[in-house]
Amino acid sequence: MNKLVIAPSILSSDFANLESEVKRLEENGADWVHVDVMDGHFVPNITIGAPVVKALRKVTSIPLDVHLMIENPEKYIKDFALAGSDYITFHYEAAKDNVKDVIDLIRSYNIKVGLSIKPKTQVCEIIPFINMVDMILIMTVEPGFGGQKFMQDCALKIKELKPLLNEEVIIEVDGGINKETAKICTDYGATALVAGNYVFSQENMKDAISSLR
Repeated sequence: MNKLVIAPSILSSDFANLESEVKRLEENGADWVHVDVMDGHFVPNITIGAPVVKALRKVTSIPLDVHLMIENPEKYIKDFALAGSDYITFHYEAAKDNVKDVIDLIRSYNIKVGLSIKPKTQVCEIIPFINMVDMILIMTVEPGFGGQKFMQDCALKIKELKPLLNEEVIIEVDGGINKETAKICTDYGATALVAGNYVFSQENMKDAISSLR
């Protein structure tokens, strides 16, 4: 993958106007829409579920990048797959004993697979799985809330991962991404960036998205 993917997170959008917010992202140069799904157990926050993904699928043609921050992800893969997800990313920490089974389950719906790690999880723990998936998502904040400060030591995992991966595997980074931290991540080898607060808080969304490239 040559082009850097910008995947703004709707966690920072106006939830009362999700359709117009997603259309605004599309019009201003976003490549994907990142959808944060939180269950209040795996992370200390609750957000949205498969019905919202289904509704978004009807109003946008760009890929829906669904990030499951939930326990027992295998129970919900079917719902999110049928709702219209293009990518489903689950957490290694939520599926330690059955990572391969969850990967296979997502693949069975002909959907791209992402595997994510929290800040305290080391790259060495996921090495057996990294070339079974389409994307590795590195968290550079603790998952659960938007607006946190970027952890540069976590971004170093990008450099560690890069030489281990098949060329087509995407390295996505999520957490504290802005114009400055985006450059750190891309210099390390990231190929997709998730940005919420930064994109939605800027007066000119198009310029904000462009500044991340």
